[in-house]
Amino acid sequence: MAHDHHQHDQQHTGHGHGHGHGHGTDIDWNEMGPLLESQAELFTPVYERAMAWLAKEVTEPGLIVDAGSGPGVVSCLFAEVFPGARVVAVDSTAPLLERARARAARQGVADRFDTVAGELPEALDELEYPADLLWASRSLHHLGDQRAALAAFARRLASGGTLALLEGGLPSRFLPRDIGIGRPGLQARLDALEEDWFARMRADLPGSVAETEDWPALLTAAGLKHTRTRTFLLDLPAPAGDRARAYVAAHLSRVREGLADALDADDRATLDRLLDPADPASVHVRPDVFVLGAYTVHTAVRPA
Repeated sequence: MAHDHHQHDQQHTGHGHGHGHGHGTDIDWNEMGPLLESQAELFTPVYERAMAWLAKEVTEPGLIVDAGSGPGVVSCLFAEVFPGARVVAVDSTAPLLERARARAARQGVADRFDTVAGELPEALDELEYPADLLWASRSLHHLGDQRAALAAFARRLASGGTLALLEGGLPSRFLPRDIGIGRPGLQARLDALEEDWFARMRADLPGSVAETEDWPALLTAAGLKHTRTRTFLLDLPAPAGDRARAYVAAHLSRVREGLADALDADDRATLDRLLDPADPASVHVRPDVFVLGAYTVHTAVRPA
């Protein structure tokens, strides 16, 4: 199943991925760009809180790198939150980096905003100098050897620089357990199918290495110190606004397409109703749609 991208979306169906690595050659990124930007904007409260937390540790960074930036919504947010920093957005997908540069220009930060096109982690070798903050939001888990990639990330840090990894958290919820159609517990069943999909995705990556997902331990193994972990909530209560509904519909559409063969007939029919704008039970109009997600950030510092 082609993952669409970006830190804001619960990407590859259930595990929001991070951005930037165009594994899906069948994806039209020019077409996906506006959707990814809109979804990233929906998640802005999470990123703002995460950045406020990071700012307590990362004081006046000179260079911030967004490793797997997608269309640059978070990269540009870094430029706003850290006005003294130069920001480099790194992604394998050129059309998304074009959107990132255009966004930086619109927001008046283009004079300290750069992009690097290439696959992680190798693309980081193109950086002109080490990073004071390297942010990787759900991009690491698309790399086969996560331990080796983390070591490569760590090598690109300046002395005393911070690596911030957004991985883990909790599956998002959009609907009550009993939605009045189909069997109750639909999202829990989808979570289980998405976990299976995620395991297959990881196993099929080039050079895939199975790894215990103890992110602080992996950061320590990469030679970093002072690990910290904090989780941030996205809590958009019902009734959801138009942008949140669009996000929920896009997410469930990808689940419906990507897991169709694994869904039982009842759940498939329920999803079809949830996605039909003409159905009063659809997520487009029903009053009980919400977005609740938990996003975990792990940090560690390169010893001085």
